[in-house]
Amino acid sequence: MEPTITSGDIIITEHISNIFNYYEKGDIIIARSPTNPRQHICKRITGLSGDRTRGKRIPRGHVWLEGDNKENSTDSRAYGPLPQALVRGRAVCKIWPLRDFEIFERL
Repeated sequence: MEPTITSGDIIITEHISNIFNYYEKGDIIIARSPTNPRQHICKRITGLSGDRTRGKRIPRGHVWLEGDNKENSTDSRAYGPLPQALVRGRAVCKIWPLRDFEIFERL
């Protein structure tokens, strides 16, 4: 998710959106990797169920994820739509390093 979030940054997440499956385009989420279930990924939602992307419709119960660094990101362009069941939470803000404090707003 560079440059928005880099290694070593500390972020606060919320999990209420996850309980109610309430996500919007632009949300930054934390999810289990679809290719390695022991790893977590941090990506931005760019498509929701029913949206069309890359000429195909995103299936019900899935989201389309892309990293902010489009040139160097393994995301839905590589592994396809992500099942919402893999989403663990939504990033609310970055609190460390303190000089980079930021509240994440939806695009």
